[in-house]
Amino acid sequence: MKKKLLIVDDQNGIRILLMEVFSSEGYETYQASNGKLALEIVRNVSPDLVLLDMKIPGMDGLDILKHIKSIDASIKVIMMTAYGELDMIKEATDLGAIMHFTKPFDIDELRQAVNQHLRSSNNSSYAVGS
Repeated sequence: MKKKLLIVDDQNGIRILLMEVFSSEGYETYQASNGKLALEIVRNVSPDLVLLDMKIPGMDGLDILKHIKSIDASIKVIMMTAYGELDMIKEATDLGAIMHFTKPFDIDELRQAVNQHLRSSNNSSYAVGS
């Protein structure tokens, strides 16, 4: 079964870029431009991981993060922030975000982090050598 990834960002260009990158990695990708839509997708689809922008008009990233964790605490969340939101990053980590990336981020680093977190959650054990 494909892992599900939700991208939440009010910037259309970033959502399109991330959708393309992670679709080509083999994930089932969803996108939301605001908190209301993001939470609707979380309730209906239950994504394995959410890439969440910190600054979104209406409901900010911290509010969205709190709601995601109250719906399903096992959903992993990686925050995306503009430079200089360090106080919010600490709060996001306290609320359960697993890591953050500062914009503009390196797309390869972000891709590696997502792959690491999504592929590590279904580690099948196997014997090495013998």
